[in-house]
Order: sequence, then structure tokens, then C-alpha cells
Amino acid sequence: MSTSRLVNRNVIATSGRTSMRLEPELWEALQDICQREAISLSDLIQRIERKGHPGGRTSAIRVYVVTYFRAAALPRRAVRTRLGGMRQLSTVSAGAAGADCGPV
Repeated sequence: MSTSRLVNRNVIATSGRTSMRLEPELWEALQDICQREAISLSDLIQRIERKGHPGGRTSAIRVYVVTYFRAAALPRRAVRTRLGGMRQLSTVSAGAAGADCGPV
């Protein structure tokens, strides 16, 4: 039987203090985002949570982390506008380029 790699941490979400289980790499990625964006972990989680995601809080966070770093890795990328068209987005700040999650 394998043991879980998930790390349980207490965070302050929109609903108050709660615990979340994420992989250590995701906790590190969240800390990196917080440093880059000069925001606390609690504030980041609350902003992601307010955007909503059908899979729940931890799913929204996983999607946000991937979207954030994908945007940071690409100098320019096409994103869908709300009207369904395509436009080019210059990624000045990766946090401002989250096509799926929106900016935090």
C-alpha cells in the first residue's frame, strides 16, 4: 500500500479557516505565485475561490497554478474573449494572463 504524498495545511478561505490537501510541489508553486504577485497565500486562495470552479476549491487551485505558469512561460498567446473571438494577449504579468481563471 502506498502512502499519500499530499500535504495537509490550514488556510483561510472565503468561508473561514479550513484545511487543504495538495502535493508539495503545488504548495511551493503557490508560494512562488504569492511572492511574484506580492500577496498572501490566504488572499490568493480567496481570490481563486471567488472566481469559482465546478471541481471545488482544490481543483480550482490546481487549474490556476497550471494556467498561471503556462501564461508566464509563453511570451504571447491567444485567448478567447468573452464574445468567443480570439485576441493576442501580451503576458506582462503572468497573474494578469490567466485565461481560465482570470486575473487575481
